[in-house]
Amino acid sequence: MGRPATPISLTEDERRTLAGYARRFTSAQSVAKRAAIIMALAEGKAGKVVAREQRTSQVTVCYWRKRFLAGRLGGLTDAPRSGRPRSISDARVERVVVATLEQKPVNATHWSTRDMAKHMGISRSSVARIWKGFRLQPHRVGTFKLSKDPDFVPKVRDVVGLYLNPPDNALVLCVDEKSQIQALDRTQTVLPLQPGRIERRTHDYIRHGVTSLFAALNVATGEVIGECHRRHRAKEFVAFLKRIEAEVPTGLDVHIVLDNYATHKTPTVKRWLTKHPRFTFHFTPTGSSWLNQVERFFALITGRILRRGVHRSVKEVVDAIAAYLKLNNENPKPFSWVKSADEILGSIERFCQYTLRAHAPGILKDISESGH
Repeated sequence: MGRPATPISLTEDERRTLAGYARRFTSAQSVAKRAAIIMALAEGKAGKVVAREQRTSQVTVCYWRKRFLAGRLGGLTDAPRSGRPRSISDARVERVVVATLEQKPVNATHWSTRDMAKHMGISRSSVARIWKGFRLQPHRVGTFKLSKDPDFVPKVRDVVGLYLNPPDNALVLCVDEKSQIQALDRTQTVLPLQPGRIERRTHDYIRHGVTSLFAALNVATGEVIGECHRRHRAKEFVAFLKRIEAEVPTGLDVHIVLDNYATHKTPTVKRWLTKHPRFTFHFTPTGSSWLNQVERFFALITGRILRRGVHRSVKEVVDAIAAYLKLNNENPKPFSWVKSADEILGSIERFCQYTLRAHAPGILKDISESGH
């Protein structure tokens, strides 16, 4: 057995400072993580527990324990490096980071290196190095959406359970419609790819009508049952269910994963389900289409034949879709689902906590104190 780790006790000033490092978004991520490690150790948590919570190694936790015990708060900063002395002070670096996170330029929605350099009186390359060091990317923006479905947790467990542990003597299908697929033609001839030249096309186009693709992805094999309809009403959806009924062997139960689109819940559909008891619907949570694997198939077909395709009629785009489905089913490959329901819910919980820390820290404090 190794030597017991030296316990860490904090003064009130040290605790407040560390909490500020960990919570304040102007702190470098490395310093924020070090502060979180020390606070967790001060609570009496074991090194391996802290390493797991902070997603780091036990060696790293041990290293920063020693650094803090030797230098207290000063031990958490980076040691001086060799080379030419820095020309930009820590205070100026902090001003750049604070301005990037908390201010906006007068003439734009986000900072560029040129605007920040002019605002701070330093070079563009210095701004770029500071942003790189603090992992700041003002030019990029992502999207997110948190589901408001009150049954979010049970629905996630239900759907993911079908993927990871499908029932015996049953088929799991992911079903959805890709609506408004346009048959688009360019106003002028497409110039083909040549050595030294990319393919070129006009920015404007001619619409020749739309169609909707109804698809059912077999989770186990990757095969897809698909057909196109001009519209996507309950009538067309029931017709597609009849197609599935005809193609699935009669001895198998059919579990269908689908979203909460109104067409899937009409009285017509419910009556059809009553007459076909081997079919069971499993709805994804509202606003969580990423749980439906057929969406990944739609992304593939969009990137490979629809986005850059030139189709002069609806029939041409329908034929192109049918050809793609045929080739896919000749050599199908299922998608590999690796995340368990607990892992997904844990990721969402961490994102929610991050969101609360950013916008409502008081609410997060009340939740932690209440034990919920």
